[in-house]
Amino acid sequence: MKAKKNPKVDIGRNSSLYFAIGLNLMLLSTYLLFEHKSYKRDVQLNDIVQVDNFIDEDISIVNLNVPPPPPPPPPAMVPQEIKIVEDVVEIEETIIESSEVSQTDIVEYIASEDEVEVEEVEEDIEVPFAVIEDIPVYPGCENGTKAEKKACFQKSIQEHIKKHFKYPQTAMDLGMHGRVHVIFMIDKTGKVTGIKSRGPDKILETEAERIISLLPKMTPGKQRGMAVKVPYSIPISFVLEE
Repeated sequence: MKAKKNPKVDIGRNSSLYFAIGLNLMLLSTYLLFEHKSYKRDVQLNDIVQVDNFIDEDISIVNLNVPPPPPPPPPAMVPQEIKIVEDVVEIEETIIESSEVSQTDIVEYIASEDEVEVEEVEEDIEVPFAVIEDIPVYPGCENGTKAEKKACFQKSIQEHIKKHFKYPQTAMDLGMHGRVHVIFMIDKTGKVTGIKSRGPDKILETEAERIISLLPKMTPGKQRGMAVKVPYSIPISFVLEE
């Protein structure tokens, strides 16, 4: 069966292609319309400048009576001959000696025997208790050897602490306890001086210093036959009984 229409003259066969081309043209024209810019034109004003005709006037020249400048000064006169005058008078230079004495200068002065006073300076020697030749002697420990005197000294110190020991009531109420280390000095006269202490609390330290301050005067320690200072330290324990 043959078709009634010729396919070559069919108008609708390329309709989709034409539609696509038309759509693209519309989009392009729309884009160009949005991107188009217009600028305002400046208004130009043309003014006419009128120039009047000025009349040229001749300016007269006025002569002023100005005095002439002063003449230049005359040149200085230079003597033709130069005379050389010799110094006849000789000037003596005066040397001023310094009155200050430097370290290199030696000053000699011989003093007489009457002017020299000899002053005896007592040496403040301090010898530890462990190495001193003659230890301090506690009252009642004068007899015996050095070892016996030393043992008697330490025993007497312990008995003195037990005799005068008194636990502070404030320390008992607060539950204070511990060991206080006391150091003191037996001077050249046998007195106890320079008492210092270190412990857990100031209340206990004060009590320990009070006990040591009650020590009696002793026979001072000697080193090579001369009285010297002797330091001594002892711990005092504060123990609360339950």
